[in-house]
Amino acid sequence: MSDSVVVIGAGGHAKVCIESLQAMGHSIAACVATPDSPRECRGIAVLNGDEHLAELRRHGYWRAFVALGDNRMRCRLADHCVDLGYELVNAINPAAIVSPSASIGSGVAIMAGAVVNAEARLADLVIVNTGATIDHDCRVERGAHIAPQCGLAGGVEVAEMAFLGIGSRVVPDRRIGPGAIVGAGGVVVHDVGAGEVVVGIPARPRLTSIKGTI
Repeated sequence: MSDSVVVIGAGGHAKVCIESLQAMGHSIAACVATPDSPRECRGIAVLNGDEHLAELRRHGYWRAFVALGDNRMRCRLADHCVDLGYELVNAINPAAIVSPSASIGSGVAIMAGAVVNAEARLADLVIVNTGATIDHDCRVERGAHIAPQCGLAGGVEVAEMAFLGIGSRVVPDRRIGPGAIVGAGGVVVHDVGAGEVVVGIPARPRLTSIKGTI
């Protein structure tokens, strides 16, 4: 058995997660990534192909972290890791501030400069990216991604697989529905429905693609 962590992913998000894991005192066994990924990530060897996950598990590795920014891919591969017998660890940078009364699930990333305040609840596989703030009593559900410099006021609910783009803001007690997207810099003053894409100040539904703006 080895306590070293297997990291799934080898892109920019993985680089940040690896540094957070190392700052926590974890050693990294290897990165597992797609066949077209580079051979190393932050000095860690990259094994190309998901089949390496089963092989590493047979060799006694049992801790994993899925370092992918894409919500659906992160959740799918996390489920695969659990099925193989891995335990998902958290990557919480020591430069983040997390309230002792906050509830944190498994496979969660909380980056440097982030703040998670009193009695907030982060479910499994949530990302709270660099400098984002999650205020008191917020609920962020499985697989949601709160991008850098976002701000959630108190009592906000973010449903599973939702994405809040860089620098967006949500006023108190609003709900972001499952799979919804808030574009970069958007200010949410009304609830956002499931799968809805909203942009602007105040954030309003956008019918055309916002690809490249989130």
